[in-house]
Amino acid sequence: MKKKIVSLLLASVMAVSLLAGCGNSGNSAPAENAAPAEEAAPEKEEPAPAEDTTPAEEEAPAEGETAAADGATDYSGVELTFWSMWSAGEPQALVIEEAAKAFQEKTGATINIEWKGRDINTIIQTALESGEKIDIFEDDYSRIAKIYKDFCYDLTDMAAAAGYDAQSFKCFNDVATGWAGFLPCVTEQPQVGGIFYNKDIFDDCGITPPATWEEFLTACQTMVDKGYQPLALDSAYADFTFGYHLDRYLGEAAISELAMNGGWSENESVAKAAQDIIDFVKAGYLADGAPEEFPSSQNKIGLTGKVAMIVCANYVCAEVNNNSGTEINWSMFNYPSIEGGADASNSYAGANSLAVTSYSENPQAAFDFLMFLTSGEFDQKMADSASQIPADPRNTAPAIMNGTVETLQATSNPLSWNMGLNDNADLKASFKELIIQLYEGKFATGEDFAAAMDALY
Repeated sequence: MKKKIVSLLLASVMAVSLLAGCGNSGNSAPAENAAPAEEAAPEKEEPAPAEDTTPAEEEAPAEGETAAADGATDYSGVELTFWSMWSAGEPQALVIEEAAKAFQEKTGATINIEWKGRDINTIIQTALESGEKIDIFEDDYSRIAKIYKDFCYDLTDMAAAAGYDAQSFKCFNDVATGWAGFLPCVTEQPQVGGIFYNKDIFDDCGITPPATWEEFLTACQTMVDKGYQPLALDSAYADFTFGYHLDRYLGEAAISELAMNGGWSENESVAKAAQDIIDFVKAGYLADGAPEEFPSSQNKIGLTGKVAMIVCANYVCAEVNNNSGTEINWSMFNYPSIEGGADASNSYAGANSLAVTSYSENPQAAFDFLMFLTSGEFDQKMADSASQIPADPRNTAPAIMNGTVETLQATSNPLSWNMGLNDNADLKASFKELIIQLYEGKFATGEDFAAAMDALY
């Protein structure tokens, strides 16, 4: 038994080491679906740890496993079923298909892919509960770590043996492990939120990315003086935009507490944050017509060449380019800090991720394929063809994602979508309505806005 375990571990290390050498180095998501799932399943019973043993190089291959000619693990005869959240023909799907073929050629394992589309979260739990033949599945990492964790294989030891920390973003691993109690998934498609801007406009105005709210206002005025309109805003993202601003005053935990229990008028920072927005709108820093219906305002970044920025997640770059038929010189910076406010180093971050089922008969082969797909050559292809952030930060982000990797690496405690405002499911739509009115200039003072929020309870 000891020999078999050791051989498996050695095979994993050898396979990952070899496979990582394969390379060196427009997504679109609706705003309302970007928040992570809120309900968690009961805690998972931890699997027993592997036995300690002697050095692997002294052991013969385990029964049924051999080393392939190129040194990779031979998984001949192994068939893995992969439920994907993409649809056939999408850029991500094409890369996955190519990776699966290459993995089969290298190891002998067959990857049977079933394209389930974005609504995989509506069917995956029932399938997992019934023990349907699934070895790998994709979904948002928060749903995997909270809702599906009882059906996820504990990847902690495999990840350590593969050196996964060095080829991934720490914030996702830490948060997913904190939610599940173990590492339940591997990041496939990172997302980050902040202020995305047309670098050509910034260069024309001589502006460098501002770090504080005061610097941000100065930059906006400079843009106005040069004939530009600083900030696009569609109503779909109004609560995300204000949530970011409020977070810089209070932090997400405090926002969540207010969302659940009220007391907005009793916290003076709420009125200050709202007053900032009232003054911002009066100064003429919103694009003409904003807030508009999605995606009218953000499209003006490409269609007019005069609108400079938007607060959103990174998929907005591909959306604007595709909708406007232009190639904006995109870059991003994190939302600016407020003097005396909360920690401003964190950003909104989310990830579509990959999990191995707890009942998979070939978990090591499944994990090895995940490493093959999310690092090296195929991760780079995924980032380039889908205009997304690479899952492996050692790879190169496409130009459209300039600034995103650095922002993610600086994030230790990712913010959730709308920064706690969504925690009150019953009132989140009402919060959004009032926030849209805030950007429409319908509140005379920040205190008026805070009072209106309290009136919802």
